[in-house]
Amino acid sequence: KDLIVKNKLEEKYFISNYKINYDPIEKKLKFYLECPKALMKVQIYKDNGDEFYTAILVDTGKLVDPTYEVLLRTEKKLKKKLPSLALPVTALDSDAHLKITELVSKLDEGISDRISEVIVNENGELTIIMSFGNRPTTAFLGKDYWGEKVGKLSKVIDYMKGKKSVPSIINLTNSKKVVVKFSDKI
Repeated sequence: KDLIVKNKLEEKYFISNYKINYDPIEKKLKFYLECPKALMKVQIYKDNGDEFYTAILVDTGKLVDPTYEVLLRTEKKLKKKLPSLALPVTALDSDAHLKITELVSKLDEGISDRISEVIVNENGELTIIMSFGNRPTTAFLGKDYWGEKVGKLSKVIDYMKGKKSVPSIINLTNSKKVVVKFSDKI
């Protein structure tokens, strides 16, 4: 355990949790290592967008080095393309990445798998772009009440699936009402 802490192996190898057991009968040390699940590829940009940094958002809410995605792909632990998350540097102060981690974890798998891009603009407004049968659906969630609005978003999408319709725009910026613009049939 001292070796793991001293050499900062948790950070170096992206370990989120570990357990070490010693079996005196077999005279063996057993290591149980857990690594976080990669959720999104993140671009953190400055005001003008000319300068940006990349990271990977994991299920613990941490932003880790982009080499984590390469490592997961090399080990064949990550098979699908990661959705993108665009954040201004100022959003890091408000812990927007932690809120987004929480939102994505609350979404049904059928919806979270369809997310292609998540954008938080300089005003703190959230936009989610999804793909349904190669047709984009844009959901505008606004500045606040994201958790409540994501619940409404899930209900709208479930309803649309039942009707065999693809919404092109879902506007949830006003928490009191939902505005949906329809597009072609599936």
